[in-house]
Amino acid sequence: MRVRNWREILADVAGDSTDPDGWRAVAGSRREGLGEDLYFGHPSVGVYQLKTYAKNPRDLRGVGAKVARKVDDDLDPLLPGADSPGRFAVRRPPADADAATEMATRLEETLKVHAEAPTDPDHLFEDVMEAIESPAFGPMAYEFDGRPDELDALSDTFEEAEELLTAELDDLIADDDVDRGFH
Repeated sequence: MRVRNWREILADVAGDSTDPDGWRAVAGSRREGLGEDLYFGHPSVGVYQLKTYAKNPRDLRGVGAKVARKVDDDLDPLLPGADSPGRFAVRRPPADADAATEMATRLEETLKVHAEAPTDPDHLFEDVMEAIESPAFGPMAYEFDGRPDELDALSDTFEEAEELLTAELDDLIADDDVDRGFH
């Protein structure tokens, strides 16, 4: 397992040619310390783990690694299904002004269609993600001020990766001097 910058992990996901709507994610606060944990996986790509924290409101830092080569029968129940109320997406900016204009036109048309007819929230989400060419999106289990049970189960499943990534993230936090409070 190779620990890398969290942005490199997302670049791998964004660059993968796999079906974008097959991804699923689980996220929440770290067990101990500053930051958040995120696992996301795709049946044919595998499972990634990220640990991040906000150094300030504009600077997210973190580490990650690929922790499984595929989503097997043991991992599948730990990732949310289509009935999960949360959603996530990875986005990639348009390549240039022409691509941005084309994407905006597709998005506008998509929203017009959904505004004119009864629509399901999940269908709207999927159609918008397709219009903006999101490379990865899907259901997500997320707790803002806590940890979903699945997050703890994944952390226990990938205990070695959890320990290694926690140590790496704690080193980043210490180097940035954001692990101290004010008096």
